Amino acid sequence: MLTAAISFALTAGGVALAGLRAWHRRFLSATRWFAVALLPAGLYLTGLFPLAATIGREFGKWATKLVFDPRVWTGVALLGLSAVLLLTTRWAGRRGAVEQAPDRPAAAGPAPERPAVAPAAQQPKPQPKPKKQSGKRDDGLGGDFDDIEEILRRRGI
Repeated sequence: MLTAAISFALTAGGVALAGLRAWHRRFLSATRWFAVALLPAGLYLTGLFPLAATIGREFGKWATKLVFDPRVWTGVALLGLSAVLLLTTRWAGRRGAVEQAPDRPAAAGPAPERPAVAPAAQQPKPQPKPKKQSGKRDDGLGGDFDDIEEILRRRGI
Protein backbone atom coordinates (compact mmCIF):
# COMPACT_ATOMS: atom_id res chain seq x y z
CA MET A 1 0.00 0.00 0.00
CA LEU A 2 2.87 2.35 0.80
CA THR A 3 4.48 1.55 -2.56
CA ALA A 4 1.31 2.61 -4.37
CA ALA A 5 1.13 5.91 -2.48
CA ILE A 6 4.77 6.74 -3.17
CA SER A 7 4.46 5.75 -6.84
CA PHE A 8 1.41 7.88 -7.49
CA ALA A 9 2.82 10.80 -5.49
CA LEU A 10 5.96 10.75 -7.64
CA THR A 11 3.83 10.58 -10.77
CA ALA A 12 1.65 13.50 -9.62
CA GLY A 13 4.73 15.60 -8.77
CA GLY A 14 6.28 14.87 -12.15
CA VAL A 15 3.09 15.75 -14.01
CA ALA A 16 2.88 19.02 -12.04
CA LEU A 17 6.48 19.85 -12.95
CA ALA A 18 5.76 19.01 -16.59
CA GLY A 19 2.76 21.37 -16.45
CA LEU A 20 4.96 24.17 -15.14
CA ARG A 21 7.46 23.60 -17.95
CA ALA A 22 4.63 23.72 -20.49
CA TRP A 23 3.30 26.94 -18.87
CA HIS A 24 6.70 28.54 -19.55
CA ARG A 25 6.45 27.37 -23.18
CA ARG A 26 9.20 24.80 -22.89
CA PHE A 27 7.24 22.04 -24.56
CA LEU A 28 10.14 19.70 -25.31
CA SER A 29 11.25 19.77 -21.68
CA ALA A 30 7.63 19.40 -20.52
CA THR A 31 7.21 16.30 -22.68
CA ARG A 32 10.36 14.76 -21.23
CA TRP A 33 9.25 15.43 -17.65
CA PHE A 34 5.81 13.98 -18.40
CA ALA A 35 7.38 10.83 -19.84
CA VAL A 36 9.59 10.38 -16.77
CA ALA A 37 6.66 11.14 -14.46
CA LEU A 38 4.67 8.23 -15.89
CA LEU A 39 7.39 5.69 -14.99
CA PRO A 40 6.63 5.19 -11.24
CA ALA A 41 2.92 4.58 -11.85
CA GLY A 42 3.67 2.27 -14.77
CA LEU A 43 6.20 0.27 -12.74
CA TYR A 44 3.74 -0.11 -9.86
CA LEU A 45 0.80 -1.10 -12.04
CA THR A 46 2.82 -3.75 -13.91
CA GLY A 47 4.18 -5.21 -10.68
CA LEU A 48 7.82 -4.54 -11.45
CA PHE A 49 8.64 -2.97 -8.06
CA PRO A 50 8.83 -6.35 -6.27
CA LEU A 51 11.02 -7.64 -9.12
CA ALA A 52 13.28 -4.60 -8.79
CA ALA A 53 13.50 -5.16 -5.03
CA THR A 54 14.51 -8.80 -5.59
CA ILE A 55 17.13 -7.80 -8.15
CA GLY A 56 18.46 -5.15 -5.75
CA ARG A 57 18.75 -7.64 -2.88
CA GLU A 58 20.54 -10.21 -5.06
CA PHE A 59 22.90 -7.58 -6.42
CA GLY A 60 23.66 -6.52 -2.83
CA LYS A 61 24.45 -10.11 -1.85
CA TRP A 62 26.74 -10.49 -4.86
CA ALA A 63 28.54 -7.22 -4.09
CA THR A 64 29.03 -8.28 -0.46
CA LYS A 65 30.51 -11.60 -1.58
CA LEU A 66 32.71 -9.75 -4.07
CA VAL A 67 34.21 -7.64 -1.31
CA PHE A 68 34.56 -10.27 1.43
CA ASP A 69 34.87 -13.70 -0.23
CA PRO A 70 38.38 -14.74 -1.38
CA ARG A 71 36.92 -17.28 -3.83
CA VAL A 72 35.25 -14.47 -5.75
CA TRP A 73 38.53 -12.53 -5.87
CA THR A 74 40.23 -15.66 -7.20
CA GLY A 75 37.59 -15.88 -9.93
CA VAL A 76 38.08 -12.19 -10.80
CA ALA A 77 41.85 -12.74 -10.98
CA LEU A 78 41.39 -15.76 -13.27
CA LEU A 79 39.09 -13.78 -15.57
CA GLY A 80 41.65 -10.95 -15.70
CA LEU A 81 44.50 -13.37 -16.44
CA SER A 82 42.46 -14.96 -19.21
CA ALA A 83 41.76 -11.57 -20.79
CA VAL A 84 45.44 -10.57 -20.58
CA LEU A 85 46.56 -13.85 -22.18
CA LEU A 86 44.03 -13.54 -25.01
CA LEU A 87 45.04 -9.95 -25.74
CA THR A 88 48.75 -10.78 -25.57
CA THR A 89 48.48 -13.67 -28.01
CA ARG A 90 46.46 -11.53 -30.39
CA TRP A 91 49.06 -8.75 -30.21
CA ALA A 92 51.95 -11.19 -30.64
CA GLY A 93 50.23 -12.90 -33.57
CA ARG A 94 49.85 -9.60 -35.36
CA ARG A 95 53.50 -8.75 -34.84
CA GLY A 96 54.63 -12.13 -36.13
CA ALA A 97 56.38 -13.01 -32.87
CA VAL A 98 54.62 -16.35 -32.49
CA GLU A 99 56.52 -18.89 -34.55
CA GLN A 100 56.16 -22.59 -35.01
CA ALA A 101 58.20 -24.82 -32.72
CA PRO A 102 61.45 -25.93 -34.44
CA ASP A 103 61.04 -29.63 -33.53
CA ARG A 104 57.68 -29.91 -35.35
CA PRO A 105 57.67 -29.88 -39.15
CA ALA A 106 55.22 -27.61 -40.92
CA ALA A 107 52.03 -29.32 -42.06
CA ALA A 108 52.09 -27.95 -45.60
CA GLY A 109 55.86 -27.66 -46.05
CA PRO A 110 57.99 -24.57 -46.07
CA ALA A 111 56.50 -21.27 -47.12
CA PRO A 112 57.25 -20.26 -50.72
CA GLU A 113 59.75 -17.48 -51.18
CA ARG A 114 58.24 -14.15 -52.10
CA PRO A 115 59.88 -11.01 -53.41
CA ALA A 116 60.52 -8.31 -50.82
CA VAL A 117 58.48 -5.76 -52.76
CA ALA A 118 55.16 -6.56 -54.36
CA PRO A 119 55.07 -5.95 -58.13
CA ALA A 120 52.28 -3.39 -57.76
CA ALA A 121 54.44 -1.31 -55.41
CA GLN A 122 57.33 -0.98 -57.88
CA GLN A 123 57.70 2.37 -59.61
CA PRO A 124 56.45 2.45 -63.20
CA LYS A 125 58.80 3.58 -65.91
CA PRO A 126 58.25 7.22 -66.83
CA GLN A 127 56.45 7.67 -70.09
CA PRO A 128 57.23 10.53 -72.43
CA LYS A 129 54.86 13.46 -72.11
CA PRO A 130 52.53 13.89 -75.04
CA LYS A 131 52.83 17.13 -76.88
CA LYS A 132 50.09 19.61 -76.10
CA GLN A 133 47.81 20.33 -78.95
CA SER A 134 47.01 23.86 -79.75
CA GLY A 135 43.38 24.81 -79.60
CA LYS A 136 40.51 23.02 -77.91
CA ARG A 137 40.44 19.34 -77.09
CA ASP A 138 38.15 17.13 -79.07
CA ASP A 139 37.14 14.81 -76.17
CA GLY A 140 34.77 17.40 -74.72
CA LEU A 141 36.46 17.55 -71.27
CA GLY A 142 38.16 20.90 -71.73
CA GLY A 143 41.47 21.89 -70.21
CA ASP A 144 40.40 21.43 -66.57
CA PHE A 145 41.48 17.81 -66.44
CA ASP A 146 45.03 18.22 -67.79
CA ASP A 147 46.56 18.14 -64.30
CA ILE A 148 44.58 15.06 -63.35
CA GLU A 149 45.59 13.27 -66.53
CA GLU A 150 49.24 14.11 -65.84
CA ILE A 151 49.03 12.67 -62.32
CA LEU A 152 47.37 9.51 -63.60
CA ARG A 153 49.96 9.14 -66.33
CA ARG A 154 52.80 9.43 -63.78
CA ARG A 155 51.23 6.68 -61.71
CA GLY A 156 50.79 4.43 -64.72
CA ILE A 157 47.04 4.40 -64.62
